[in-house]
Amino acid sequence: MLRRTAQLNKLISSILWRNAATTMAKQPDITFYTAQTPNGIKISIALEELGLPYKLHHVTLSKGEQKQPWYLAINPNGRIPALTDSFPDGQPIHLFESGSILQYLVEQYDPDHKISYPRGSRESYEVNNWLFFQNAGVGPMQGQANHFSRYAPEKIQYSISRYHNETRRLYGVLDKHLAQSRSGYLVGDRCTIADIAHWGWVAGAGWAGIEISEFPALKAWLERMLARPAVEKGRHVPSPHKIADTVQYNEQTEKEAAESRKWVLEGMKADAKH
Repeated sequence: MLRRTAQLNKLISSILWRNAATTMAKQPDITFYTAQTPNGIKISIALEELGLPYKLHHVTLSKGEQKQPWYLAINPNGRIPALTDSFPDGQPIHLFESGSILQYLVEQYDPDHKISYPRGSRESYEVNNWLFFQNAGVGPMQGQANHFSRYAPEKIQYSISRYHNETRRLYGVLDKHLAQSRSGYLVGDRCTIADIAHWGWVAGAGWAGIEISEFPALKAWLERMLARPAVEKGRHVPSPHKIADTVQYNEQTEKEAAESRKWVLEGMKADAKH
């Protein structure tokens, strides 16, 4: 009995030592590569929520910086955001795709589960449900709604209606779920990376031509999130976040769309050559 107790104590001490060593060795050395987009501010908001230090590199999309060889070595997909960090093995790690970066940040730097839940818990899987719902649904559909209504060189009404209606459908799913939430957040009793992933896109509803007041629970959630200091700070990285103020299609928004349309189309042409 004493031998088993001694072995158990030794095992527990070993585990605690390894965990402590990992925690001590894992100091952030984060460089964050981004631009002012809904996907970019997911990461800056998460970094601010976790209180992590990071170096910022503003990637100038209009000049094609995201297609330069040095950046492609970090993110071979040539998109933002991307992030580099020192890994516990002593080697740098390159991360891209916003959902992957969010999962990395909470797994490496959220031991107290400020914006996550313990791995393997019911809530952690529910967070993944909504995280992938955003990555595979809201983002792509609203992105296409933005493209065909704002950037396409010709107006194709079928495409505009198709993606606008699908985005509204997805907003309806979020609205219904949030209306039933006791906390007002997507999962459990706290803001998580699932909420963070959605916020920048829903904040840009007006740019996609969607009236957010049609979705009262979602609108209340949007405002609840904005009241968080980390969201307010993180949304303005690397430049002021203005799209949330765009609620109607007017001359100013058309001017802004026209300024972006040129480099968006040039980027599409460049992508087609590969």
